[in-house]
Amino acid sequence: MEPPSNEPNEVPFGDMLNDVPLLREIQRVILSGSGPINWELARQIGIAAASWGMDDPPPTEQDRRGLEDTVRAAELAVADFTGLSTPSDVARVEAYRRGQWVEANIRGLREILEHVGGKLGGMLESQLAGGGAQALPLPSEAGGGELLAGLMQKVVPLLLGAQMGQALGYLGQHVLGQFDIAVPREAGALYFVVPNIARFEKEWSLSPVEFRAWVALHEVTHRFEFARPWVRPHFTLLVKDLIENAEIDLSGLEQRLEGLDLTNPDALPEALEGVTNLFGQTTNPEQRLRVARVQAFMAAAEGYGDHVMEHVGRAMLPSYPQIQEALRRHREGRHGDQALERLIGLEMKEEQYRLGKAFCDRVAELTDEQTLGLVWGSAESLPSMPELEEPSLWLARMA
Repeated sequence: MEPPSNEPNEVPFGDMLNDVPLLREIQRVILSGSGPINWELARQIGIAAASWGMDDPPPTEQDRRGLEDTVRAAELAVADFTGLSTPSDVARVEAYRRGQWVEANIRGLREILEHVGGKLGGMLESQLAGGGAQALPLPSEAGGGELLAGLMQKVVPLLLGAQMGQALGYLGQHVLGQFDIAVPREAGALYFVVPNIARFEKEWSLSPVEFRAWVALHEVTHRFEFARPWVRPHFTLLVKDLIENAEIDLSGLEQRLEGLDLTNPDALPEALEGVTNLFGQTTNPEQRLRVARVQAFMAAAEGYGDHVMEHVGRAMLPSYPQIQEALRRHREGRHGDQALERLIGLEMKEEQYRLGKAFCDRVAELTDEQTLGLVWGSAESLPSMPELEEPSLWLARMA
């Protein structure tokens, strides 16, 4: 019988790595999804960025009940003013921290952003495998190309996840409710970011009761628009059609991607800095029409919301003018508000939003609120960009 060995048992290196908590978490994040965007990384970065350097206290049940009361009052007021039917489901009112808003919007925006990620991911894989290859320590022997392709399939979703998380995290620092990003979402709940609401009230010396009623009115107005059963599928189809047919000019982005250092976490955000209109720059007439359809939808949605809120808000809230002035001054010079545009890759100009409101004001002036409400009757009833510019064209078509 041989004496027992004093040497420790040899442990496979891979097994040792699995026992390191940090490496296990990294592995979990890398393997957490198979789509074009690593949503687990987006979630973690978004939550961290949303509360970075700020207190993010949990809302109280009193906060939630107060918001629910204002939501129910706003629903009655909006239905009475617009003539739109009340949504069939009763909205659940959620009082959220900033990080909870990020998680909820990752779920709500995922379908749209997957289309963006798929298009942009394919482009990045191609460019990184070409111009950015010198930044990667890859073997030159046969098989290096396959290794690079496999690596890109893992790296690009991480890069896009980081970009999405950064943008959502920035928005989470500032948004007041669910529809600060005024695009259709799944029905069922309204989200209020109480720490941001409370901070705004304090900074601008506003009455919490009236300001929260204003936020509730904003959310309810957009919910009335987007609760029509055709709206969300139609908007998703518009965005999908736009992205799938986009021919992206890579000349500027290619220079940024050359020599991209994938070990630098700021590399991709810096490379994409200023690239906010990836899917809107085109000379193709058919693609320009697709761009106009998406922009017209967003302009009509925001314009209708502003129109309703101005009339109902002035009637409901004595401090409505002070709230509007505070919001106007707060938003001046906020270039970071283009974070949503970086997410969907389509630039919206402030003039287009003003055009949407002017259209709604003019139609209501020439007819009535019930006629204006026909905008949300069907996809065919939505105004085109020329009709937004000349409301009489829309009225002639709808009469």
